[in-house]
Amino acid sequence: MQFYKKRDFGTFISDSFTFFKLYGKNYFKNFILLNGLLLILMVIVIVLGFREFFGVLFGSNLSGQSYFLEQYFSDNLGMFVMLGIFLFILSTALMTINLLFPVFYMKRVAEGKTNIKADDILSDFKNHIRKVLILYFGLTFLVMPGATVLFGITYILVFLIIGLALMLFLLPNLFNTVTFLCYDYFNGNRSFFDSLSYAIRSQFSYPNGRESSPYWKYWGSTLIMGLLFYIVSSIFTAVPMIMYIAKLSTTAPDGNFEQNPLGGSFGILFFFIYGVSSLVSTLLMNVLYVNSGLMYYDSRTDLHQKMELAEIETIGSNE
Repeated sequence: MQFYKKRDFGTFISDSFTFFKLYGKNYFKNFILLNGLLLILMVIVIVLGFREFFGVLFGSNLSGQSYFLEQYFSDNLGMFVMLGIFLFILSTALMTINLLFPVFYMKRVAEGKTNIKADDILSDFKNHIRKVLILYFGLTFLVMPGATVLFGITYILVFLIIGLALMLFLLPNLFNTVTFLCYDYFNGNRSFFDSLSYAIRSQFSYPNGRESSPYWKYWGSTLIMGLLFYIVSSIFTAVPMIMYIAKLSTTAPDGNFEQNPLGGSFGILFFFIYGVSSLVSTLLMNVLYVNSGLMYYDSRTDLHQKMELAEIETIGSNE
């Protein structure tokens, strides 16, 4: 599969699925090996750390105790602060690894590597540990806060109708900018801020400035893949809520919610399934990451001819 080449809107989508058809088994095996411990730890935190809290959230005020949730929160403030800090570090670390795994994997495949192992990707993390840490802090304390502010402003504008249209443009652009930053930082031999600048500029124009803007095909491809991701992941995330509604209808038909509806074994099952649905969503996100990676390789027109010549020479040597 050729990576450094021009692609159109439809080819981005078809080649994303072709990538997983060719490398999917090896890709996800290595992904689970590297991320498995963090993913399991995340599920455990959700199940054990928040089971009681969400049980109080859903069940307390419904029984007429209007200030019970506030009292519960104030009595356990220290626990929630520590749990929140731990979950923040865990989630941001997992986010960085999830973003960088496809970067390192596709980089090796683009270089002609086959039968990639988890140790190969792990060595890429170790060999670039300084850049990984810079990217982690840059994403966590610079890019993500800025993206959150933009998203918040757009979300407020949803009430003015125009925000709906802005949201459709903002989300794909933010996603592409973040992923392009990750790909370029480890493929382009640039500094963090230079890669961030490239990630933004490449959404609107090719480096040579002579070709038409790639904006619409990048935006359209990410939007379509994002909608597919949303539809499929919603099927899994809907299961816990259906279980919760069914539990309420069978245990409290008269509207009496004195007991915690998420307590006991049902609460553990509820959050276990919720955790599994989160894992499925995490795996599905890789389709979006790979799709964005193909866009990045499309944007690197300075390397297209060079890589094509290298592939021709490789074919000749194999013969």
